[in-house]
Amino acid sequence: MRQTARRRAGGVALTLALTGALGGCGVLPPLPDPVPSDIVPTSPADLSPAAGGDALSPDGFDAVERMAVRIRNVGCEELSTGSGFAIDEHTLITNKHVVADSKDLEVSTYDGHDITVGATSTAGLADLAVVRTTDPLPSHPELAKADPEPGDHVTVVGYPAGGELTVTEGEVKGSTRDPLNANLGEVLLTDAPVEPGSSGSAALDDKGRVIGVVYAKTGDDNSLLVPLSTLQEMLDDDTAFTPASGC
Repeated sequence: MRQTARRRAGGVALTLALTGALGGCGVLPPLPDPVPSDIVPTSPADLSPAAGGDALSPDGFDAVERMAVRIRNVGCEELSTGSGFAIDEHTLITNKHVVADSKDLEVSTYDGHDITVGATSTAGLADLAVVRTTDPLPSHPELAKADPEPGDHVTVVGYPAGGELTVTEGEVKGSTRDPLNANLGEVLLTDAPVEPGSSGSAALDDKGRVIGVVYAKTGDDNSLLVPLSTLQEMLDDDTAFTPASGC
């Protein structure tokens, strides 16, 4: 069953014991059937539909759930899973480490449809990747106007462990220098729960707008986000992304 959780914590822990990035690390379990029979879709509170989309699809999924995709990286030496999200009808955002060393990327939507992947590009200065698709994507959210502030609500939509669609909630605790040195500048720290396979998930504000991209978790179960400002800067720079290398 899809889980919804919201946790609050005390002060911001700036000394992080990291469990590492949340995708592409070790061999993860194989994917379940494309549409798990035990999914019970519910709508997170106060989330608006994506641009041009209805609040709910006929099968009960809302716009922010429809924009999330599950990514299986059939790699050169191992299988790993991650998440991603659409920003337009043919463009997905995920993490660079989710698509690294890939022989084949298998992308599926909330309702189990497989999406044909075209080109994949990765950013040189951030743990971000752009995946272009041949098939149209069912929904995409808006990007927020600015990075969130400490205390702002955050919702994470993704596929932890390559399993069922999951929505977790929390709040932004602050910003810190990237402990993994995968991104230039500061990253966001939140207490929204994430797990391996959540890498590449969209982090959304209370209006359903993207405010960051999940890329790792800490040893004390906080989540780390590439901020919206970094994502926007990379997308605005024609030289920021280069074709991903395969095996």
